[in-house]
Amino acid sequence: MKKIVRNILKFLIPLCCGIAIFWALYSRLDMEQIARILQSEIKYGWIILSMIVGVVSHIVRAMRWQLQLRALGNPVSFRTLTNAIFGTYAMNLLFPRLGEVWRCGYVARREDMSFTLLLGSVVSDRLMDTVSVICLIIAVFFLQMHVLLDFLKQYPMIEETIFSIVSSPYPYVFILLFVGAMIWLFKQKKEYRWIEKVKGMLRNLWYGFRTVLTMKQKTRFIIYTVLLWTCYYLQLYFCIFAFSDTAHLGALAALSLFVMGSIGMGIPVQGGFGPWHLAVMATLAIYGITDKNVAGSFALVAHGSQMVVIVLLGIYTFFSILFEKKKTQVDK
Repeated sequence: MKKIVRNILKFLIPLCCGIAIFWALYSRLDMEQIARILQSEIKYGWIILSMIVGVVSHIVRAMRWQLQLRALGNPVSFRTLTNAIFGTYAMNLLFPRLGEVWRCGYVARREDMSFTLLLGSVVSDRLMDTVSVICLIIAVFFLQMHVLLDFLKQYPMIEETIFSIVSSPYPYVFILLFVGAMIWLFKQKKEYRWIEKVKGMLRNLWYGFRTVLTMKQKTRFIIYTVLLWTCYYLQLYFCIFAFSDTAHLGALAALSLFVMGSIGMGIPVQGGFGPWHLAVMATLAIYGITDKNVAGSFALVAHGSQMVVIVLLGIYTFFSILFEKKKTQVDK
């Protein structure tokens, strides 16, 4: 019973936070004007192109993961990996961050692989995403420094939060305690069952992460990473041309929007619903898009189109896995 309540809360709390932010943003806007913009002022060809690029980005992520798993000595069929990636994003719409666990479980069952080994590869996969976002933030900081400074001035709470986290001793104390605990754990010579189990999990996690650093095809891995984030960027960049009020914004402005949106996506809310809209609308205001109805329409369409892609791919994955199970039962 407690587990059920905990799972319900894990679903409801982030969702309610996202809805609250979304409501605070859109309750002040003119819904009739937004409806008018959506009906007659958008070039939907650009939105469709953005959605196609969104599908490509998921396929590229599957290709990159396949490269990692090959380096681990576990070749996995591309169809299994695409199903896993498609399903991951669909699951994350329900429970933030659960998708990563689900995809490891799915591939582990399908290919008879170690769950923790797969989890290690996913950790390294997400770590590369974090490194990519940090690199993009640094690039935007130097290329569009005035935009970031204006954004922080407009939202001083964000600046204060970042400063409080960096200046607080608690994160550093936690890291030291964690490292100390790991050293103590691996120095234990007594063969307690739970210690051996934890050691095994940590070894698999480290092995999965280490493959990125030691794999022979590092160049291809980097190419896939660049291609993946180029696709993510183009998804938003193409949406800019769908609106006459934003079509004049250049590639650097799109990069700023993309980085701010990526930070918003990092907040554990289903699909970035709410935080993403806030980040993008605030950044548009800095670039002179002061009409909140236009900014709201842009955020709604740019985000909504990708959510449609994720839902459609999730439905495809559901039936694909269902077909796999039926085929397996027939073969048996």
